[in-house]
Amino acid sequence: MKGPDLADVSVDAAPTPATARRPIYFGWWLVGAAFTAQLISVGAQNYVFGTFQTPMTDELGWSRSEFVLARTIGMGLFAFTGLFIGSYVDRHGGRRLMRAGIAILAAAMLGQSYVQELWQWWALNGVLLTTGAAMTGNLVVNVTVAKWFVEKRGRAVGISAMGVSAAGILITPLASLLIDDVGWREAWRWLALGAVLVIVPISFLMRRAPEDHGLHPDGKSADEVARGGGARAAADFASSLTRGQAVRTRSFYFIVLAFGLGGLSIGTVLINGIPFMEDAGYSRTTGALMITIASIPSMVTKPIWGYFIDRLDARRMSVAGFILTAIALVTVVVSARNGADLVLFAGFFILGVGWGGFIPLQEVIWASFFGRRYLGAVRSAGMPFALGLSAGAPVLTALYFDQVGNYDGAFLAVAAFALVAVVLISFAAPPQRPDAGDHPNGVAGPLSAGVASDIATARVIDHPRERRPSTST
Repeated sequence: MKGPDLADVSVDAAPTPATARRPIYFGWWLVGAAFTAQLISVGAQNYVFGTFQTPMTDELGWSRSEFVLARTIGMGLFAFTGLFIGSYVDRHGGRRLMRAGIAILAAAMLGQSYVQELWQWWALNGVLLTTGAAMTGNLVVNVTVAKWFVEKRGRAVGISAMGVSAAGILITPLASLLIDDVGWREAWRWLALGAVLVIVPISFLMRRAPEDHGLHPDGKSADEVARGGGARAAADFASSLTRGQAVRTRSFYFIVLAFGLGGLSIGTVLINGIPFMEDAGYSRTTGALMITIASIPSMVTKPIWGYFIDRLDARRMSVAGFILTAIALVTVVVSARNGADLVLFAGFFILGVGWGGFIPLQEVIWASFFGRRYLGAVRSAGMPFALGLSAGAPVLTALYFDQVGNYDGAFLAVAAFALVAVVLISFAAPPQRPDAGDHPNGVAGPLSAGVASDIATARVIDHPRERRPSTST
């Protein structure tokens, strides 16, 4: 099977009068692939987790904490596998990586249908499934999308990230229906088959960077680039920082900690939201409804966040997102304890709006601060820190419940961490980059001398076995 011919979906020349409109830029096909990949990978890794929890623990006699430990193991593992994945995507793209990943992911899900011992669950879900999901999901596709878009990066990442929230709306109820109809073991097998049937075809769409195919970021034509329309994207590429340069900047650690602390609410609420609601006197069904109420605005608002990210300062928008998260968590805790149902619904809705900006804001800030050329390596370098925080949150929340008997203090602590994230991201100034301009998100401005020649030779440096593409039009 062969991927689509890029000549059929994108052009480098301005449209002629005989052409009604320019063919679709191939980057938008990648956005669709990224949406689908995240739908499957995040769905298999996170959103179905709670659905299988009760039937598996009841049959196998495990405690809830033993079951959840698989996710803690998985997040810890992903923090370090990302170091390899990010660098690989920078050099080779995500196509082969995604195919290998879906094989591992499907094998893990199939293996989970036969699990009998706790160690098998930890190995299959915590290690194998996490590895496969990492090779098909967020890091692979978001780094790729960020390479294909600069001026429209916020919108592109916002649309592709909708797949994450869609997993909660589509994959979770599908898993629940399968468990009810055929049992949890058979459900894992059907999900494994479905993942293969979806991911393998879209892997053929994956391409490393537009320059590899004689194209330009954001779908700019050759004429537009000649008139200076691609200057921002070219300078962004040429002034990119390597992993070694990035980790020596103060901003790198401010960003890692800000989004690490600001994102704690996502895992905490997805794993503990339903038990929290039950502890407050609500039914499990109502608790599941609250997760849905948060998931829908999280999905719908992602492209809206992306639209404004392309026009405003992403750091200030991050401040707004973290404040929304903090306010929402406090609202949820207070209203749940006082039986204020409408306020509780509003709290979960606002929480979803805050979540909607998390991925677009994070991806745009990383790419605009450090450039797109080595983005995979730079992003993966921050993962051990950020995911280390995420891995500890579910365990600490469970320990708090064991000691106190409710989740209130843990949820309020997560809200406080979101406010700490406000301070951290406010101090994250764009690092000094060669040829960087004064764009509010730190993206380079007009080209300076020498940048054009850097761009011309960059593909040969990144892909020494490939010939330099023709510069003729």
